[in-house]
Amino acid sequence: MKTGIIFDMDGTLWDSAREVALAWNQVIVKKGMKTLTDQDLERVMGLPMDRLARALFPEMDAQASYDLMDACVAVENDYLEMHGATLYPGVEETLRALRHTYPLYIVSNCQCGYIEAFLAYYGFSELFSDTQCYGANQKQKGENIRIVAKRNALDRVIYVGDIEGDYHATVEAGGEFIHAAYGFGTLPVEIAKKVPAIRKFSELPAVIEQMCNK
Repeated sequence: MKTGIIFDMDGTLWDSAREVALAWNQVIVKKGMKTLTDQDLERVMGLPMDRLARALFPEMDAQASYDLMDACVAVENDYLEMHGATLYPGVEETLRALRHTYPLYIVSNCQCGYIEAFLAYYGFSELFSDTQCYGANQKQKGENIRIVAKRNALDRVIYVGDIEGDYHATVEAGGEFIHAAYGFGTLPVEIAKKVPAIRKFSELPAVIEQMCNK
């Protein structure tokens, strides 16, 4: 049986809210608009890009908000590839250990180029067998998890994410969920009781081993 570990990005592998706000504000300030804060980005991290645009720029019509977002993410990708963001403690060491036992993947609701900027800055390309993002096909996360599972002939999928939407996407895709409880999101009590959680990234191998040995 081939088991794959699929990761969310924001709130799971890294916290890029500060860096994304800095990048987006380079565009927004030129338009005379109110700049974004780290907290503005944190509250929408994990949303598909169309919903993120509407949440951040509700005063604009839909198309204008999408156009502004496109301009912002073009700057963002270049900024992140040059400057990186904040990796959660233990991410690199844990990923390098896990890859010897399980193939690793990323599925994110981000734009094209975002995952690539992350991989390029940290030199992580060798650690991940495949990636999929919303920007590449405009499909929701549950469908993209299924796409990665099918493309890589996975019999079992374990998805690691931090928000409730990640849990529902995992269930939709027929996978098993681990909650990154240190991230941006919390789970309703009834869900939290059903799924394992990690409070730091280095706890992940032990939790996966326990799940796989059941």
